[in-house]
Amino acid sequence: MSFKAESHFNNEDSNTTNNPGIDEILEARLSRRRLFKGAGLAGAAVGASALTGCATGMGGGSGHSVGSLSFKAVAKHTSDKVVVPEGYTAQVLYALGDPLTASTPAFRNDGTDADFGNRAGDHHDGMEWFGLDAQGRPSRSAALRGLIAMNHEATTDEKLSSFFLHADGGTATLPRPAAEVDKELMIHGLSVVEVQSDGKRWAYQPDSPFNRRITTMTEAAIHGPARGSEHLVTRYDNTATRARGTLNNCGAGRTPWGSFVSGEENWFGYFFRDAKDDEARKNDKQVKGLVRYGRKAGAASRHGWESAGTADQYARWNNSASGASAKDDYRNEMNTFGYVVELDPYDGRSLLRKRTALGRMGHEN
Repeated sequence: MSFKAESHFNNEDSNTTNNPGIDEILEARLSRRRLFKGAGLAGAAVGASALTGCATGMGGGSGHSVGSLSFKAVAKHTSDKVVVPEGYTAQVLYALGDPLTASTPAFRNDGTDADFGNRAGDHHDGMEWFGLDAQGRPSRSAALRGLIAMNHEATTDEKLSSFFLHADGGTATLPRPAAEVDKELMIHGLSVVEVQSDGKRWAYQPDSPFNRRITTMTEAAIHGPARGSEHLVTRYDNTATRARGTLNNCGAGRTPWGSFVSGEENWFGYFFRDAKDDEARKNDKQVKGLVRYGRKAGAASRHGWESAGTADQYARWNNSASGASAKDDYRNEMNTFGYVVELDPYDGRSLLRKRTALGRMGHEN
């Protein structure tokens, strides 16, 4: 399948053949209006038959129509605030920088905050509910106490830096300061946070033993057909069974067995390639794969993390062949991303798992 690029750094074109992409096939067969019209008719038919069946089984229906709103619609407005229908309330529950341990200082939001490995990450995205009973045990029926597992997909960047994270908006040129990059590495990933309600308002629990962050630096286990592959060998792990972190997580879900799954989406834009990297790789098959994911030789990275120094946490974002073999550099680091990852939200000791059998792509699913 091929997809249109979202930006300079997310230039994925994984279909380099003359075959049509899925978007072209859909465009040729369905217009947006026909698609929704068909879905609406199908939904109405299914809904009507289901309701009829229920009514028959219960000895007759009420005759009332279904599908109408049970609240007064919100009027159009231009106010810079969240507006909800009458009788409803909206509140901030868990925001960027909120501490996840009792010892982590309150978020000052003035650019001086640190320790983001123990704080809420940025750009909350897909999330799922995992209930807890009064004794703190997993419960499918719990409605007032539970865990929220969520994605921290990306960060608001203006000219390289995470614009709202740093005191002066951050740097707009390379090389990036290590102090800025260290924060940005931590605000991507996942959160598991305990929340409770007293029946009126919700609050997250900053001292809960269930609270947990997964960042770009958290160890992960590789599972599935790619485990042990030579194409996932890195300086960090020569066996290709371990990797670090998760990145640009978008779609999310809950499995029937109670784990949290999350899809890595625009991961390829975070990696830099040297202008002479094709030659360094001797134009091997990996070059074609890199180009398909928008990483041509000389490709710049979204945030310039690789420029912050020679330490391992920065060097891994340089996807160039710089060592004697893949065991000596991070030419394969990008290959450790692009998967659906799985996490047990109830067990803070469990490793993040990369499920390579579910395919490698931009997972917005």
